[in-house]
Amino acid sequence: MADDRLIVALDVSTMDAVKEIVLSLGDSVSFYKVGMELFYAEGAKTIRFLQEQNKQIFLDLKLHDIPNTVAHGVSSLTRLGASLITLHGQGGPVMMKAAVEAARESGETLGVERPKLLAITALTSFDDESWTAIGGQLPISDQVIRLAKLAKECGMDGVVCSALEAKMIREACGDDFLIVTPGIRPSFATTDDQKRVATPASALQDGASRLVIGRPITQAENPREAVRLIIEEMENVSK
Repeated sequence: MADDRLIVALDVSTMDAVKEIVLSLGDSVSFYKVGMELFYAEGAKTIRFLQEQNKQIFLDLKLHDIPNTVAHGVSSLTRLGASLITLHGQGGPVMMKAAVEAARESGETLGVERPKLLAITALTSFDDESWTAIGGQLPISDQVIRLAKLAKECGMDGVVCSALEAKMIREACGDDFLIVTPGIRPSFATTDDQKRVATPASALQDGASRLVIGRPITQAENPREAVRLIIEEMENVSK
């Protein structure tokens, strides 16, 4: 059985690759992430295909621009029917509030459930050295908490963050706040280029709502078995 706390990242660039992954995983996965690589290459047809397969969609495009531009972008993306959409928290409160209002208005106009909006805090590829190199004055964890609190104040539904910050965000923002964590590496996988990583069980125990996992599944010798092992790691953590 699929566990909708697991989101499989479709980090590929062709519809053929998407179909191969989704059809091979079948009913073992119910939620997929579509990011920049795939969406820029294949566009909205990726969303339509996933909807035809009765899958939920995490549209991870990390919108970051002036408030009016982001608001119009969110309105356009709402029409596609994704469940989750990301934008950069560092775009600021005016941008986030504009996005929230645009999602609400578009949902009402279309008569559909609006997508939930997630603020990107700090990318999981950052470590302390690279964070300092771009001028980070606060420790990464402090900045992540600040952005999470700001996102909640602006009406955002949650954040994307490292699992290492999930516990602090859960304590700061409450039980109803969505915490989506990439950089998840099951016990059988390598960390690749992610710096701030955690196992599925530890991330959920620390307050994560949903886990994004890509290469440990999509590049596994047996992807469906990889999903089974991951869900097995997750199943002892109550929803």
